[in-house]
Amino acid sequence: MAISVRRIIHAKQVLCQSKLFANRAGSNQMDVPKGYLAVYVGESQKKRFIVPISFLNQPSFQKLLSIAEEEFGFNHPMGGLTIPCREEVFIDLTSRLN
Repeated sequence: MAISVRRIIHAKQVLCQSKLFANRAGSNQMDVPKGYLAVYVGESQKKRFIVPISFLNQPSFQKLLSIAEEEFGFNHPMGGLTIPCREEVFIDLTSRLN
């Protein structure tokens, strides 16, 4: 699967902006700004991403949620929404949604 370098760079910029915005919301790392949600992504090592809730309406993001439901049900090991896919795949998907 070929992933465009521009998409990866754009996705990282968007996600970094989301992280910076989340950090400004408060000193507590658990704070998530209004209109966003935290998801944990990765197969073995999980990384936390802050994404806009508008992603929940996107069919491709809903597919990831279905995969998460099949694997974890409603008992997520990180205490939050965990998406069991490679980080690169998640970044590519989110770059397409923006």
